[in-house]
Amino acid sequence: MMTSLKITSAASRLLPSATAATTTATAKLSLSSSSASHSFKLLRSSPLISHLFLSQKRAADASRFLRNGCSSYSTVTKCFASDPEQLKSAREDIKEILRTKFCHPILVRLGWHDAGTYNKNIKDWLQRGGANGSLRYEVELKHAANAGLVNALQLIQPIKDKYSGVTYADLFQLASATAVEEAGGPKIPMKYGRVDVSGPHQCPEEGRLPDAGPPSPAAHLRDVFYRMGLNDKEIVALSGAHTLGRSRPERSGWGKPETKYTKDGPGAPGGQSWTVQWLKFDNSYFKDIKERRDAELLVLPTDAVLFEDASFKEYAEKYAADQGAFFKDYAEAHAKLSNLGARFDPPEGFSIDEGSAQPQPEKFDAAKYSTGKRELSEAMKQKIRLEYEGFGGSPD
Repeated sequence: MMTSLKITSAASRLLPSATAATTTATAKLSLSSSSASHSFKLLRSSPLISHLFLSQKRAADASRFLRNGCSSYSTVTKCFASDPEQLKSAREDIKEILRTKFCHPILVRLGWHDAGTYNKNIKDWLQRGGANGSLRYEVELKHAANAGLVNALQLIQPIKDKYSGVTYADLFQLASATAVEEAGGPKIPMKYGRVDVSGPHQCPEEGRLPDAGPPSPAAHLRDVFYRMGLNDKEIVALSGAHTLGRSRPERSGWGKPETKYTKDGPGAPGGQSWTVQWLKFDNSYFKDIKERRDAELLVLPTDAVLFEDASFKEYAEKYAADQGAFFKDYAEAHAKLSNLGARFDPPEGFSIDEGSAQPQPEKFDAAKYSTGKRELSEAMKQKIRLEYEGFGGSPD
C-alpha cells in the first residue's frame, strides 16, 4: 500500500531517544529571566491562585516554557505543543514530497497507525495509545502491522528536523491528512496541538491494529474499531481510503507481487492495488469491490465483508453510488480518528487553515472569581492548570 524505499542504516538515526528530543527542545527557545520573573510574580499575587504555586521555583521550571508555538495574552505566556507557523511550513514541504515521491498511501497509513492503537477503555494517557507520536520508536515500528512504515518515517524525518517546533504526533497526522487532500480527496477538518509521548516505554503493546484476513472479518473490524469508539458508518468510510495504495506480499502477506497497474510505478513498482488509479482519492474502491470484474485488483476479506454484512452494506452501497456522501463521511471519520487518544495543548487544539476559528483565551469575568458567585468554567480551570504547570506548579 505504499511506495517502497531502501532501508539503510540511516533508519536507526530516525528513532530518537527522549534525551535527544529534550536536547533539541532546550536549544530551541531562550527566555528572558526578567520576563519570566515578572509573569511569575503577577500570577503569585492573584488571591485566586497564589496558594497553588510551589514555595520555591524549581530549576526545571524553565523547561516548561520550551514548548513551541508561544503566544502572549494578558500577563501570561502561553505555549502550544506545536508552532502553528511551523506546521503551515511543514505542510508545504509535505506537499513537495508528495509531488516527487508519490508517497500518498504510506503517509496516510503512518497517521492511521499512530492513532489506531487507541483504546477508549483505558483512561491513562500513557497507556491508552492513540495519536501521540509513539510510532517513531523502533519497538512499535517493529510491530507486524507496521511493516514498511520505517520508510514513511525516513521521508518525513528531514521535515521534523527542519521544524523542531512541531511534535511527531502532529506531523504524522498532518502528513496523513495532506496526502488525502493532495490525492484529490476531501478537505479534512483537522486540529493540531498534539503532545508527544516521551519514550519507547510508552508505546502500546502489539495487536491493536486490524488484520487483513481474520476468520470473522465483520466481527474483527467491529472489535478493533469499536474499541477506538468508532461505529459502523465510520468503519466503512475509513475503509474507503484503500482507494489509495497497494498491498505488498513481502510486507503483509497479501496481494500479488505486481499487476499491470503497478508494474511501472509511479514510485517503486510492484504490489497489488485496490483500484486502477491507486494514487487518486475517489469512491472507486467501493465500485470495484461491488463489481469485482477485474482480477488484477485486490479484494481482502475485510474489503469483501463491506458488501456482505447488512449494516456495513448500507453505507458501502451509498458510497459506491454517491462520491459526495463518501467524501463528507470520510472527512469526518478521518478527523475523528486523528484525534483519538491525543492530549492537546491548548486543550481545544487549533487549526492552521485560514478562516478557521482559533482558540481564544476565556474573557475575564470578575463575578466568576468572587466569593459566593459562580463556579469557574471547565475551560477556565483547564487554562489555569496549564498556566500553573508552566511555572512548575501542581496541575491539581
